[in-house]
Amino acid sequence: KRACKKRAAELRDELLFKQPEGTYLGDCPICFIPIPLDPEKSSRRPCCCKVICDGCIYANHKRELEELQVKKECPFCRTPLPKDNAELDRMVKRRIKANDPFALRKLASDYYEEGNYGSAFEYFTKAAELGDVDAHFSLSFLYHEGQGVEKD
Repeated sequence: KRACKKRAAELRDELLFKQPEGTYLGDCPICFIPIPLDPEKSSRRPCCCKVICDGCIYANHKRELEELQVKKECPFCRTPLPKDNAELDRMVKRRIKANDPFALRKLASDYYEEGNYGSAFEYFTKAAELGDVDAHFSLSFLYHEGQGVEKD
């Protein structure tokens, strides 16, 4: 009986204090640690649209300093980071052509801010079909507000 109570307490502690298997954001593609839910602790790269944890970004920055590299690179794909907004736009357009869900959602958000709800709905739908959770949320908001969809 005492052993059962002890095992029950162990299982309870295991459930309470165990690290989660992951988040809906997935794992860092470099270190495979789950991406934190706090957006301040990770960032998305425009070249490959990968979410990378701050630890890997820091390690890459440290590596660049040790190797005395002048150009900054993406820690995942090693593409040089954009120097200006025009280069950034070209990178994002390439990701849109590749049907990247994040890039599609970003484009949809831009259309939404411009008031073009029909195009926003179209691109949020594409991103949602590709599995972007935030696009699903944005679609629900468009349906709720009746923007870009037919009201019934």
